[in-house]
Amino acid sequence: MKTETELHKRALELLKERGIKIDDIAELVMFLQNKYVKNLTLEFCKENIEAVLLKREVQNAIITGIELDILAEQNKLSQPLNDILTEDEGLYGLDEILALSIVNVYGSIGFTNYGYIDKVKPGILQKLNDKTDEECHTFLDDIVGAIAAAAASRIAHSDPNKSTIMK
Repeated sequence: MKTETELHKRALELLKERGIKIDDIAELVMFLQNKYVKNLTLEFCKENIEAVLLKREVQNAIITGIELDILAEQNKLSQPLNDILTEDEGLYGLDEILALSIVNVYGSIGFTNYGYIDKVKPGILQKLNDKTDEECHTFLDDIVGAIAAAAASRIAHSDPNKSTIMK
């Protein structure tokens, strides 16, 4: 069995290999929380993302989803699943279900944050959904949105009196 450190390292490697930077996710967190948290900084958003990424269930979701995207790109899944993933069919829905395992780590506010960001697709989410390259991002876009939603929820749950972002 892999250790938590190995899972964490692999999840981060996969995100990086797929072109996802913590700064990209931090911008999404800022998008979700800047109206609600006075003096919110990208650095504080990144700290909360890092905390989310330390959760084993998050690491498992990242690894599973990205590996499925890669297999679909390589046409290594049976039909019709391979085409469903490469085309990111709207009624498939299992990509969102996997993302909800990340979102639920920080409660019901994560669910609403995720639904909103998945609908409007700001920042890196728009790029992941534009389908201009050969990569399959069926799971990745939802995973990135879910990480941002979970980090935003973590911020919302924090005590503002203990936070370095409130002045």
